[in-house]
Amino acid sequence: MTNEQRGFSTRSVHAGEARPNPYHAVTTPIVQTSTYTFDDTDDVRAFKEMQRAGGRPKRGEYGRYGNPTSWAVEEKVAALEGAEDALLFASGMNAQTTVLLSFLSPGDHLVVTRDLYRKTRQFANTFLRRLGVETTYVPVADDEALARNLRPNTRLVFTEIPTNPYLRVVDLARTAEIVHQAGARLLVDSTFATPYNLRPLEHGADLVVHSATKYLGGHNDLLAGIVLGPAELIEPLREAHSMLGGVVDPGCAYLLLRGLKTLALRMERHNENGLRVARFLAEHPAVESVYYPGLPSHPDYERAVRQMRGFGGVVSFEVKGGMEGVKAFIDALRVPLIGPSLGGVESLVEQPALMSHYELDTAERLAIGVSDGLVRYALGIEDADDLIADLAQALGRVA
Repeated sequence: MTNEQRGFSTRSVHAGEARPNPYHAVTTPIVQTSTYTFDDTDDVRAFKEMQRAGGRPKRGEYGRYGNPTSWAVEEKVAALEGAEDALLFASGMNAQTTVLLSFLSPGDHLVVTRDLYRKTRQFANTFLRRLGVETTYVPVADDEALARNLRPNTRLVFTEIPTNPYLRVVDLARTAEIVHQAGARLLVDSTFATPYNLRPLEHGADLVVHSATKYLGGHNDLLAGIVLGPAELIEPLREAHSMLGGVVDPGCAYLLLRGLKTLALRMERHNENGLRVARFLAEHPAVESVYYPGLPSHPDYERAVRQMRGFGGVVSFEVKGGMEGVKAFIDALRVPLIGPSLGGVESLVEQPALMSHYELDTAERLAIGVSDGLVRYALGIEDADDLIADLAQALGRVA
């Protein structure tokens, strides 16, 4: 039985794991070394000749070029995503920026959807601009706007699915068709979806990126990113990776490998909690609006249902009373911790106006849709009844 014929949980546990492991250990060991040795000069020559011929010998040379613990992670996530190849990075941002730097040159054009991670927008507006790459921002899920803004020099189109913080969901197959007709490639950040809920490569995406810090790791205890796709696109990234040096420590890779084994179990609970909490919030009088693709009121509900197995554990919503209303609400919560990030077993809550977008002036923040009353709740795997009871008592503090 091949990996693709096995169930998701079976692949989560077994894919990428060598058998037998060194010392016949059940788990893949942490290979804690910065360099690797050779038996003799003939061994060195054979290794280099295999590399010159385009092969990838399964042994190390130097820590910046790869590590057996990291290779196991790459193979496991590739099996879950249905990808030919994968490459692990030190963070999700490091993964994104390496892709952008590798596939864009001076004079090229990048198109991104507006509801994109703020640091990605900053990278495009600063580093890419200085390198002579122009960026155009288009509305999410607007096929006409996307097609209208593609140019002969457009090399990449970059979107998230679902987006942050409004959880918009593009029609991936239609987006890929438009992008490919223009001769460009489609890069998708699928961090919020995970391979459990959606596999963008099956819908026409060329490359998929994840912040493995989030759901893939799942325990709020590591930083990592990963890019997946066909070998012909991953190979130039591997070359850039060895030069830019965004490598993951083997101890971190081990934590990620361990977290991945329970991904399906955790995502089932995240999906359940997300839907139950979204439905509760949609009926509460202190909540003005709820943004969750599993609700029929969401503008992308139909395409989300068509493309996704579940909708994840992030729920964004507007609390009445503006800045003061959100302050009263968040300070009254007892289960979630106040902090950025998402996808871990612990629930986290934040007010974007006060945290992720605080340095923007009010007019600029409102222009990109981040209101005073917006809350992003990244639900963990606690009991939904406890989360809802806590929300009810905290919303009772909102005037």
